Amino acid sequence: MTRDLRGRGRLSSIDQLPEEAEDDIVWALEALRENKIPQTAILEEFNLRLADKDIEPISKSAFGRYSIRKARQFRQLDAVRRMSAELVDTLGPEGPDEVTVMVAEMIKAAAYQALEGGELSTKEIMELSRSLQSAVGAQSKSDDYRKQLEHRVAKQVEAAADRAEQVVREAGLSADAIAQMRREFLGVK
Repeated sequence: MTRDLRGRGRLSSIDQLPEEAEDDIVWALEALRENKIPQTAILEEFNLRLADKDIEPISKSAFGRYSIRKARQFRQLDAVRRMSAELVDTLGPEGPDEVTVMVAEMIKAAAYQALEGGELSTKEIMELSRSLQSAVGAQSKSDDYRKQLEHRVAKQVEAAADRAEQVVREAGLSADAIAQMRREFLGVK
């Protein structure tokens, strides 16, 4: 019998803690992520924090399973961040825009493959739809932002050309010579 791994599975004892323990869970996660103090010391402090709130302590084994699961998630997140940073560096100034387009296309391809399988519930189809909508929205926002940057740079180039024109005019160049310089050197009308 194969186990369906798509669900969230059984909740851990940490997942089942009451809402008032949320800040303590966040503290424990940050301490685990920083990796500066031993896991046993983190568990000890975590249980002291829970005891202050009259919450039952977490067992060593439950905390160990939780920390292993989180460590895997942290490693995956770090790997994704490294790859994203490398992609952006490799692609240069147009990089973030291209990364957004690439990720959106990957989401679209994954959605198509999932739909092609034909085993999706109504809820899963709705979630796919939202993902696609978000991806397309991100593409649009990225394109709008790039256009705003291009417009701002064009204005700055035009302003620099105006200042340069003023300087060369004061130096005695003719209007025709100035216009020729703008066309040749700056690409400005």
